[in-house]
Amino acid sequence: QVQLVVSGGGLVQAGGSLRLSCTASGRTFSTYGMGWFRQAPGKEREFVAAIKWSGDTTYYADSVKGRCTISRDIAKNTVYLQMNSLKPEDTAVYYCALSNTLRLWLPRELNEYQYWGQGTQVTVSS
Repeated sequence: QVQLVVSGGGLVQAGGSLRLSCTASGRTFSTYGMGWFRQAPGKEREFVAAIKWSGDTTYYADSVKGRCTISRDIAKNTVYLQMNSLKPEDTAVYYCALSNTLRLWLPRELNEYQYWGQGTQVTVSS
């Protein structure tokens, strides 16, 4: 089993920045990739960014490309999401997820991830 603990959410004004962290514990040796998703009120959970655990291949949703950076610290088993130039439409509960399935692509779909952390609220005020 794998446990994911998320931290770093909060309230920020539009144009501000936040950094989310997600630390994995347990059976993490087979991690293939980690990702961030978000869910706004009344909307479906959507993909934000993903990173391959070995190597530094990343992928971003168009909505955050250029404003967000996903990174990982292997020694700390932690993945980060640095969010800059935040907009009110970025307001959502943010989740991290871990995939331990070897693929030829970075997983971007909900069902491609086996483990999920608890969400953290990000609120961007206008």
